[in-house]
Amino acid sequence: MSGPTLFISAGEASGEHYGALLTTAIRKRLAASEQTAQFFGMGGARMEAAGLDRVVRAEDVAVMGLTEVVRHLPRIYGEYRKLKRAIRERRPNVAVLIDFPEIHFRLAREFDQMHVPVIYFVSPQLWAWKKHRIRLVQKYVRRMLVIFPFEEPFYREHGVEAEFVGHPLAELPPPAISRQQFAAENGLNPAKTWIGLLPGSRPREIRDHLPVMLEAARCLAMPGRSGREASTEFEFLTPLAPTLSQAQRSDVLALVKEHGGGVTVRLVDDARAVLLHARASVVASGTATVEAALIGNPFVVVYRVSPLTYAIARRTVKVPHVAMANLIAGKRIVPELIQKDFTAANIVQQIERLLPDGAPRQSMMQELAEIRNALTVRARERGDKTPGAVERVAEIVVAEIGERARAATQPAALS
Repeated sequence: MSGPTLFISAGEASGEHYGALLTTAIRKRLAASEQTAQFFGMGGARMEAAGLDRVVRAEDVAVMGLTEVVRHLPRIYGEYRKLKRAIRERRPNVAVLIDFPEIHFRLAREFDQMHVPVIYFVSPQLWAWKKHRIRLVQKYVRRMLVIFPFEEPFYREHGVEAEFVGHPLAELPPPAISRQQFAAENGLNPAKTWIGLLPGSRPREIRDHLPVMLEAARCLAMPGRSGREASTEFEFLTPLAPTLSQAQRSDVLALVKEHGGGVTVRLVDDARAVLLHARASVVASGTATVEAALIGNPFVVVYRVSPLTYAIARRTVKVPHVAMANLIAGKRIVPELIQKDFTAANIVQQIERLLPDGAPRQSMMQELAEIRNALTVRARERGDKTPGAVERVAEIVVAEIGERARAATQPAALS
């Protein structure tokens, strides 16, 4: 039996991961009714492996910040036009947009004109800034499926049908790989202290963040610092997003060689394994901070954008914290080193408090456990017999497909 055509789109590593899981989940649900769905849109290699026909590669459009987006506008707009052409030619039954508002709000308008229902999974941070965009959601989005508990009331107060489905990462078991196995696979010494350096998933983020992180690593590894006699106590782990191309991965390696100063830095593929086994981490603001909180790894949040982007953000952002962990907690539990405060000296000062057993480390770990509880509450409410976050989204998408199919046959049934 033939099935529907779905448009699914994600533009960065975290959303692309959810997109791959969602594509698989929808395919399985439709297969149960002997339907073979067709998937097309924008995504990364994992979404392609799950069965997405990639009209646009996510790695070709992932940029961040106002001035960064402006600089890449010709290329981004060219990719957008590709998507628009494909949408008009293939006319999907349902569209699922995952975060990435720079392109997705434009696409939502296109789908509205074609009377294609839009399900938005993973909310853009409209509650923090650009609240005027809520009008776009009200007009073009059928349902907003959010992954943080405070987002549902925000949208409902603005007349948007919204549901907190839970956070997909909160439902994942800890990485199964042991410290010994992870060390063997990545050329690490399990007896040493590992520190995670997570500069972000986009090339621009990595270029802006990794050199300062590496400078901090050199400072931490200095002989005699904090009473240490040797400079070989630490090894530093930097996970790379799967959305990075081979050329971009080579660029990261070149940064490490240029700024590493001889300290041991390993480029690895599994960010969650790094956060599980590292003693503490330096994490660029983004999804990785949620992963660190859920795993319980003490960390420091850093971030830097262009001066113009930051100046505009200071005028428009209406939340008291940058780190999602702090927003969920409603207080500052994780240090935030943003813009001019993002220096190697400040990183070292904050990380050294978290390395030894003691009150600062223990207090943060207890606070992170509370965040984990907040993000898993929906899973606990649903119980073992009901779907997790991605399965719930798949359930909603398949139900929407069914409604569309019934609506399409209704005139014939009445005639």
